[in-house]
This record gives sequence, C-alpha cells and structure tokens, in this order.
Amino acid sequence: MTKLIHFLQFCIFAAVEIRKTEEGTVVKHTGSQYLVSNLPHWNVVTCVLKGKLRLKDSHTTNPVAVGDRVVYETEDGVTGVIKEVHPRRNYIIRKSTNLSRQAHIIASNLDQVFLIVTLDFPKTKLEFIDRFLVTCEAYKVPVKILLNKSDLYTVEFENETERFYEIYGKSVGYEIIQTSGLTGLNLNVVRERCKDKLTLFSGVSGVGKSSLINALDPDLGLKTGDISDYHKMGKHTTTFYEIHPLESGGFIIDTPGIKGFGLLEMKPEELSHYFPEMLRILEKCRFTPCTHTHEPGCAVKAGVETGEILEERYYSYLSMLEDEEKYR
Repeated sequence: MTKLIHFLQFCIFAAVEIRKTEEGTVVKHTGSQYLVSNLPHWNVVTCVLKGKLRLKDSHTTNPVAVGDRVVYETEDGVTGVIKEVHPRRNYIIRKSTNLSRQAHIIASNLDQVFLIVTLDFPKTKLEFIDRFLVTCEAYKVPVKILLNKSDLYTVEFENETERFYEIYGKSVGYEIIQTSGLTGLNLNVVRERCKDKLTLFSGVSGVGKSSLINALDPDLGLKTGDISDYHKMGKHTTTFYEIHPLESGGFIIDTPGIKGFGLLEMKPEELSHYFPEMLRILEKCRFTPCTHTHEPGCAVKAGVETGEILEERYYSYLSMLEDEEKYR
C-alpha cells in the first residue's frame, strides 16, 4: 500500500514538473488557435485561449491579437494554453463595422507601420488614408507611407503624384517611399527600414501588399490575387493576420486587405490632436477646447484659408468629427 502511495505521489509530481510556463509573441491567429513563438527565435507552439480571457475584453472581437506578448502553459512544448496577455505597448485598432461599437485589434507592440497605398487600380481613398493615419497617431505607432505600383504611374499621373506628396509629405510630414514589386524600386530601402523591427504592412485590398512582401523576400511565397476589372478592387488573398521573419532581418505582419476603417470613439475636442499639421498650431486658437468648425479666432480654419492646412485633410477631419458625434 505504501509503495502504491509513493508511486501515485511520484506520478503527480512528474505531471506537475513537466508542465512549463513560457512567454512568447503571438505570430498567427487562425480563429480558435494561436501560434506563439519566442521571438526573435522561431520555435512555434500552437495554443488555445483560456476561457476567462475570452470574456475579459468584451468590447473587442479578438481579446488576443498578433503581436501580443503572452504567458502560456505547455506540457509537451508543442501545444499550450494562453493564460495571460501582457499590457500592450501600442496597437492598431478599428471599429468592426460602421454601426458597431465593437472593435478589432489588427496588431500590437509594433515598431512601425507601412501603409501601402496606390493612386489607381485600385485608387486608395484619401479618407481611408487619413483615418488610418489618425489611428496611428492616437495609439502612438510610427507610420510611413509606401506609394506602391509606381511602375504604372506614367506622365498622366504626374499631377496626382505631386499632389499626394504635397498633402502627406510637405504639409503633414510623413515619409513617403515609392515602391514597385515588379521593378524592385526602393525595395532595398524598405528592407533596411525593416531590419530589427516588427513592421505591420496594411492597406486596402488590391494595393499589391502580398506581392510587395514577396518581392522583399521571395522565400515567403505569399498568395497573391488579381484585380477585378469591373470594380477595380483587389480580391482578398491573405486570410489570417500573420508574422513572417524576413531573411534580410526583422519581422513583418501580413494582414487581410481592409475595405473600410472605422475609428474607435475619440472625443471631438481631441481629434485634431492626431492631425500633425493641426497640432502644430492648436495653441493659437482663441478658445480651448476648439472643434475648429464654428468658433471665432480658430487658427485651424485660418490655416485652411491660407493653405497652411490643405482642404483635403480638413474635409477628412470634418467627416471624422461628424462620425464621432453621431455615435456618441
């Protein structure tokens, strides 16, 4: 009897002993499962989410996002259970739908974002760009703009290209890099910017995101799709949010194309703080806070009149302001 008790005690001790608590980064979310790796090492463990974590962050559709640092428990080093999510350094988040109060976290703990845009086929709407940039500013994520498919921009696009640089480069101050996955334009610059960093690649469907990533590192072999001639919109080819290691150094997050970008609730008086060109002159407004719509002595409205703040950006601001007030 004593030997049996000792044997059972040994089995319990052994079972406890082989259960290990580890930390890692979520590198892929496939619905019910999460792939976790201890970056910069690539030792992937398949994990599921502990039940109570699903309910902890009920205002988001995904309580755990790609890029999250998590604590998980494993018995075999191959599968595990996520028990805890560390506080996020930053993240990119968007409203799930225009009519929903729920939000979806695209990725977290980012060193930078490359917002990929195109002037045509498909044309990235300025309002989408502005909403994405405002979110980056609000959640303190450094962002650069990749003007992709530059090989298609012949003389007829010269004015559009110049205006784009005037809006987002000269006026606002964002770094813009013209790229082409077909010709390899500035891919060396993008690779250099990605070294030793976790970089999110994002944009609407069809801007050539996956093709550009494949050009950066052909070994990744990401699936790409054609553009619809009828709608001039891209077809979704990336299904899951996923981190990939670049052979040249660093890690990138590939994401499904985004059709729309709803802002999470922001106070109307704070929205202009996320427009860098407005932030520079806010202190000159007569009233604080100022919504820059009807108040007298408004420096922002005066800036629009003088051209210091471009009309395209101001109209985007008014559109966002209207949305925020509508859903308050």
